[in-house]
Amino acid sequence: MAKSIIEELPRIVSEGRAEARRILERLSSGTSIGLQTNELVLPRKDVSGLFRGDMPNIPNSSNDAGNGGQWMNRLIYGDNLLAMQALLAGDPQTGLPSMRGKVDLIYIDPPFDSKADYRTNITLPSGTVQHKPTVLEQFGYVDLWEEGTISYLKYIYPRLVLMKDLLSDRGSFYLHIDWHIAHYVKILLDDIFGKDNLRNEIIWCYKTTLRTSPSFYGRDHDTIFFYSKASNITFHPDRNDFPASESTLKRWGKYADENGFVSNKHFAGSNSTIINTEDESKGFSIYYGIPRDWWEISSNVSKGNTGEVSAGKYATQKPEALLERIIKASSNEGDIVCDFFGGSGTTAAVAERLGRRWITCDIGKPASLVMRKRFIDQKVKPFLYQSIGDYQKEAFHNNKLVKRVGDLSQVVMGLYGALPFTEEQCADRNFGYVKGTRTLVMVDSPNRLTTAATIRRAVEAKASLLGDDWDKVVVLGWNFAFDISQAIQKYQDAGVEVLVIPPDLLDKLSKKGYQKLIRDKAIRFSSLQYLVARPVVSTTMDEHDELDIALENYVLLSPDNIPLDDKDKAKLQQVMDSDPLSLIEYWSIDPDYDGITFRSTWQDYRENTDNDNDPLHCVYQTRLRVPHKEHRTVCIKAVDVFGFESQIIKKI
Repeated sequence: MAKSIIEELPRIVSEGRAEARRILERLSSGTSIGLQTNELVLPRKDVSGLFRGDMPNIPNSSNDAGNGGQWMNRLIYGDNLLAMQALLAGDPQTGLPSMRGKVDLIYIDPPFDSKADYRTNITLPSGTVQHKPTVLEQFGYVDLWEEGTISYLKYIYPRLVLMKDLLSDRGSFYLHIDWHIAHYVKILLDDIFGKDNLRNEIIWCYKTTLRTSPSFYGRDHDTIFFYSKASNITFHPDRNDFPASESTLKRWGKYADENGFVSNKHFAGSNSTIINTEDESKGFSIYYGIPRDWWEISSNVSKGNTGEVSAGKYATQKPEALLERIIKASSNEGDIVCDFFGGSGTTAAVAERLGRRWITCDIGKPASLVMRKRFIDQKVKPFLYQSIGDYQKEAFHNNKLVKRVGDLSQVVMGLYGALPFTEEQCADRNFGYVKGTRTLVMVDSPNRLTTAATIRRAVEAKASLLGDDWDKVVVLGWNFAFDISQAIQKYQDAGVEVLVIPPDLLDKLSKKGYQKLIRDKAIRFSSLQYLVARPVVSTTMDEHDELDIALENYVLLSPDNIPLDDKDKAKLQQVMDSDPLSLIEYWSIDPDYDGITFRSTWQDYRENTDNDNDPLHCVYQTRLRVPHKEHRTVCIKAVDVFGFESQIIKKI
């Protein structure tokens, strides 16, 4: 029998409060999660193509790290629970102070659909394939719906507490949600923010095709709950956002004076104030003086499908007009606006256009890539692309997944052909060995990124675990950070091998079981993908160097690395064989890499048609004009259509 949500609510609230309290106590104790800067992005997309028009001129100032200590907007990839912990803690190394009480506006549109599988459609030259969620996303979302609404409420409660902690005293919080879950979440919001701090229940009507049924009325609206943290908040809605009805237009338009205003005396007994009118071809547009909580804003498609924002390229369910109304009403220029379910980046894009500062976050690699391209297209100010600095550190510290992840490492080890150490030999269950050899095996966790720090830890274990010097250490990972290929190169002579755990392993385990997979030897562990570039050619011209940079190949060793159905793996194999560079979704160049922070000073990506008419391919070579140097290090980074990142370094 299904559990009653009403009966479960006290436990949901109690456990949510306890989890939030543990998180905040750990922050105050000095134990914190940091943000790792993957890129300092200085938007400068390729617009001319090779040798057409002016070459990008990269000034010295573009290589300044951290914008001179000034504020930098942030795009964060990772679980928002961990991202918010990092924001609350601050990080002196990156110049990020604690954001506690400093955020002026938070808008979130969290997903909820217990039947969703969160697949992403990717168009390749050989056809469209459906990319299943990454393992990190599976642990973040797909496993979330085990108990349906109850699981969702457990998930959202501590996150709402952290968001309230980030808000300033004059800050506002908007939660956008639909009828499936809205009023259960309102109970949590009342508990966290206080029932008296509910400012409005806003109804957003899509003005689009209704979803109809013979058994219920058409569903054509979402709900947006608007809460404050305190009584004195920023609030100045634009009265012109609220046009009058046609009947009001006919009734009161005749009373407008020469300035387009209707006197209050015409509204005796009504709640309206002065109405502004504008003469439009002998007609009138009349605007109420009282903004309403019922908003009719057009959306290109009904809620639940993929639409297009005004930029014409980026899939979203949130029209810019909706976010513009919220951001204008509840923030001032220069204020900080956050969206912790970033999606396609509409909140940040509108905040940038309106002169606000912003932070946005998403656990999905495809979403993070879409946002990064969108911001570059928009020519936003330089921003940081960051991830959770070390998923191993406190990742899901008190979460129920920890025990299961520990068990999973033993399963992966067995499928690889290794044996775990006994608890007496090694307390860390992620380590094992291949019987009859001097090979050490380390299995990384599915809820964190395998980073350069992970490889360093494996090398240290190889030298000292159990007092031995092992011949080799094999690292098995699920999700890989941007710097992993660089780390592999650094430790290539240290006896380290890094392999990819099949992304569909969890699905295979649920369908076939561990013993059958062992018996059939059905699991293959593959090497990472890698990028190949031609030697960089530098030509000195007066006080400048002209750098010719070109990609040569992209090697994706096996479609088994990608969570695809079998028919889509065949399409991928065709592209790998005939047109491998078409798998590059985005690539960028740092012409003066310092070995620490990648400064993305030139970018090209699919859908950028300002330099060609081919939305399915990047340009794969460019010429940059940079200040002259006798010696320089060029770093090239590429992200493929599935979100895998590769990085190579060329010294001149």
